[in-house]
Amino acid sequence: MHASQGRSVGLGLALVSAFAFGGSGVAAKPLIEAGLDPLHVVWLRVAGAALIMLPVAWRHRALVLRRPALLAGFGLLAVAGVQAFYFASLSRIPVGVALLVEYLAPALVLGWVRFVQHRPVTRAAAVGVVLAVGGLACVVEIWAGLSFDALGLLFALGAACCQVGYFVLSDQGSTGEDAADPLGVIAYGLLIGTAVLTVVARPWGMDWSLLAGSADMGGSRVPAVLLLGWIVLLATVVAYVTGVLSVRKLSPQVAGVVACLEAVIATVLAWVLLREHLSAPQIIGGAVVLIGAFIAQSSTPKAPTGPVAGGPPDTGLHDADQELSAGRTAP
Repeated sequence: MHASQGRSVGLGLALVSAFAFGGSGVAAKPLIEAGLDPLHVVWLRVAGAALIMLPVAWRHRALVLRRPALLAGFGLLAVAGVQAFYFASLSRIPVGVALLVEYLAPALVLGWVRFVQHRPVTRAAAVGVVLAVGGLACVVEIWAGLSFDALGLLFALGAACCQVGYFVLSDQGSTGEDAADPLGVIAYGLLIGTAVLTVVARPWGMDWSLLAGSADMGGSRVPAVLLLGWIVLLATVVAYVTGVLSVRKLSPQVAGVVACLEAVIATVLAWVLLREHLSAPQIIGGAVVLIGAFIAQSSTPKAPTGPVAGGPPDTGLHDADQELSAGRTAP
């Protein structure tokens, strides 16, 4: 009963995280169309969230000495890496292709668990990944804009690898005497990510006056500062907090598959708020992603003889996870 409740809570948190992350593009697009550079929007998003989480960082300042590798890895991979590689890929390949490659992360997580941690994975988790990735290809309509730019695809794959780091690092240090508080890890990850993105985005060249105006959202004028608040509070602070907590309740593998719903949610929100219509393949693809996520999150190991990826969340860390908790970081 306790394990079932933990799984339900974890699934709920993963859905909230996917919804929060999925709404970032809908709020960011009007700001970009109003004249803000995409990298400047990313910097505002991460820096604003870091500012909000600053009191949390101070409260957990002991983590800087206790788990420096974990904090650095989270900031570089989960925050700065995903953003920088994804936007770099967008400059060379279509959005749909970049998004699909980035969301190969759940499959890469399974590969990490199977071949690096040497843990078996459930068949349901593997089937869920295949369905989710296939459905996502329909959601982004990859066939409408295929462009095989090698460097662009490499950047998108880099974003996927950094996203793997997000899920793996989120699962680290969750038990034992040296357990790292997830809020502290997020706070310092955002601070480190802000420092890295400051060098990349160069915000001193941004047109700050645009934030005092308004932006068009589906035909309605919305204050730019309100959209920025959405991006910072919901799409970053709430998204990262619920995402990290969901990984600890579920597992990196299952949470990774559920995270594929982000693209579906983003597409639906764009349909409702930005008047971007959905095609039949997108609707079908969204349904397939939902099915894949459900299959993956409902998977349960058949026997307790060994650690199985995608199993109940309350079985504790296994040998490979304990090695990671002792000080290793993501790939």
